Amino acid sequence: MAFPHLQQSSFLLASLKADSINKPFPQRCQDLVKVIEDFPAKELHTIFPWLVENIFGSLDGVLIGWNLRCLQGRVSPVEYSVAMEFLDPGGPMMKLVYKLQAEDYKFDFPVSYLPGPVKASIQECVLPDSPLYHNKVQFTPAGGLGLNLALNPFEYYIFFFALSLITQKPLPVSLHVRTSDCAYFILVDRYLSWFLPTEGSVPPPLSSSPGGASPSPPPRTPAMPFASYGLHHTSLLKRHISHQTSVNADPASHEIWRSETLLQESFTPTEEHVLVVRLLLKHLHAFANSLKPEQASPSAHSHATSPLEEFKRAAVPRFVQQKLYLFLQHCFGHWPLDASFRAVLEMWLSYLQPWRYAPDKQPPGSDSQPRCVSEKWAPFVQENLLMYTKLFVGFLNRALRTDLVSPKHALMVFRVAKVFAQPNLAEMIQKGEQLFLEPELVIPHRQHRLFTAPTFTGSFLSPWPPAVTDASFKVKSHVYSLEGQDCKYTPMFGPEARTLVLRLAQLITRAKHTAKSISDQCAESPAGYSFLSWLGFGPTDTNGSYPANDLDEMGQDSVRKTDEYLEKALEYLRQIFRLSDAQLRQFTLALGTTQDENGKKQLPDCIVGEDGLILTPLGRYQIINGLRRFEIEYQGDPELQPIRSYEIASLVRALFRLSSAINHRFAGQMVALCSRDDFLGSFCRYHLTEPGVASRHLLSPVGQTQVAGHARGPRLSLRFLGSYRTLLSLLLVFFVASLFCIGPLPCALLLALGYILYASAMTLLTERGKLHQP
Repeated sequence: MAFPHLQQSSFLLASLKADSINKPFPQRCQDLVKVIEDFPAKELHTIFPWLVENIFGSLDGVLIGWNLRCLQGRVSPVEYSVAMEFLDPGGPMMKLVYKLQAEDYKFDFPVSYLPGPVKASIQECVLPDSPLYHNKVQFTPAGGLGLNLALNPFEYYIFFFALSLITQKPLPVSLHVRTSDCAYFILVDRYLSWFLPTEGSVPPPLSSSPGGASPSPPPRTPAMPFASYGLHHTSLLKRHISHQTSVNADPASHEIWRSETLLQESFTPTEEHVLVVRLLLKHLHAFANSLKPEQASPSAHSHATSPLEEFKRAAVPRFVQQKLYLFLQHCFGHWPLDASFRAVLEMWLSYLQPWRYAPDKQPPGSDSQPRCVSEKWAPFVQENLLMYTKLFVGFLNRALRTDLVSPKHALMVFRVAKVFAQPNLAEMIQKGEQLFLEPELVIPHRQHRLFTAPTFTGSFLSPWPPAVTDASFKVKSHVYSLEGQDCKYTPMFGPEARTLVLRLAQLITRAKHTAKSISDQCAESPAGYSFLSWLGFGPTDTNGSYPANDLDEMGQDSVRKTDEYLEKALEYLRQIFRLSDAQLRQFTLALGTTQDENGKKQLPDCIVGEDGLILTPLGRYQIINGLRRFEIEYQGDPELQPIRSYEIASLVRALFRLSSAINHRFAGQMVALCSRDDFLGSFCRYHLTEPGVASRHLLSPVGQTQVAGHARGPRLSLRFLGSYRTLLSLLLVFFVASLFCIGPLPCALLLALGYILYASAMTLLTERGKLHQP
């Protein structure tokens, strides 16, 4: 016979499942609030896994739950308000978590749904290098295939919350959702502000009733000992699962265990995930920089220091630095070369500028005079040297492969150059490189204020070797922990990186020239002229060739923005790497020697091979960046050209069949008329004779012998009647004629008479021009 409380729990779960189908969302949340308040923990723990899955969706992605990634206040204000109130860090759901936490309940979480590297490590019986997974792995008779983690309620809730961003299916392309406005993103912001507080020593407690606070839940076991927190990573050697040992928790560690749990969640690189990680970094900088000056000093370390204050010092180097570096390296190497990389770029730049989130931050300066980076940030720059230098070199390699004529790509180059050009930042980075590259006679193995290595040969009166300072030790430890002892370091201010910077400066100069050429071309084609040519009263480009670039779609304002971004980026690069004005002028002069007066007439760089022209690497570079292009024109039969977007396809085909039948039926008469030497012969030749194919300009040496046999006799072409422009022009003429009480037939006769007069005049001018030709 089942126990009464089990029967009641089963009935409660069945009732809630039925309500989730039959009741509206606000009513369901009200019922859940009442259930959480009224029922004891022993009955609530049976509904907790179902409720978490009902909110965040299933781990296999089939159920979407409340769909927090698409829930927005401006679209569904009622549902948004109810969900945010229920899931707030001080709301009913977190009260349920702490109510279960106080009873020390555990919930199974399948290892198979963890992020790939963590899952593989645990299934290979190797514990990941994170205290979050210590003493939590539960073995099953099936071995590694059925492993579970025994998580406390808070960990179980946070795991589902974080992994719902990864396991749920990507948003449909047709659904335009601004990530920063969705409920999920705002909840991340609230949780980070709550569990990583900049004020106070512990996360705020939850009130179980209006008059009192709920007891603080016990910490997860084992807690990470604070002695292991510090500026250096723990050993990268992984620990075997069979060696899981219990560690006596610090008596005060329960104050920060939830904050520690929040920082050990992982995200995979998609644009949506990157935005969430950037939000984490912003909060983390504000959290770590909220230490008071007296607490931040080394002398302030004592047993009286709050565990949360200790955690603030350790949060970035212990939990974030290595994972973020690998994450960014992967993104820099594998992210598509398109504008979506802006999300990764801004995340990187947010991490590089902790001073923007410090409590004593200065107001931002103007673009012309950015604020100076204080010397107090030199330790952060030195202990994150690879974040600045190696990733900057990686960005240079990406920028050299993008089209900087695009305003979006130009903006990214401008943003990076502007950040690194902040006064004193380049000097601090250069100082960090000098500390890493300075010679060392012994490998530092422990931290001191000064490391010295005595010589083993020569007199004791000989000078001591260079001292390995504490700052140098920290820089070397940072680089070696991330890249290994045998890493090959490319200095940001070394000759290799400087060569890349010079190439980028040259590319910027060329992109500016190309943008100016496009701007000039647009200025030469006013809107009225385009409208007249569309109506058929101006020259048309039947070949449809034009330079493809998003500047054409976005107009003159984008040309101005691109030129502004590139101009400032070039100036910032000149400041960072101390480029001389003479070097920049050389790029402009070199560009001028490769362009003619219009900047576009020369062909891309090619060599002549057996099969025709072959593009060289320089030629491909010129085409990709819009510096040069082939003047492509149709070389075949004009009647067989592809149907254009301004033509009616069915009408063009019908007119082609009609003109072909007329040409076949009256071919002899057309030849006889065009052979006459009088005015009638000239008139017929003006309308019926095809332009000579042999006189066309061929860009390729291939096919010259093949074109000679394509000459045709006189023929009639009616294709111009299939154009929207021609038909609209005729309709417009008939409409204007009707305003003057001229019927369709008289109007048609007047049009025919007018055209005959026009064609007669053109015939006379054409014949006169031929007489004067040499």
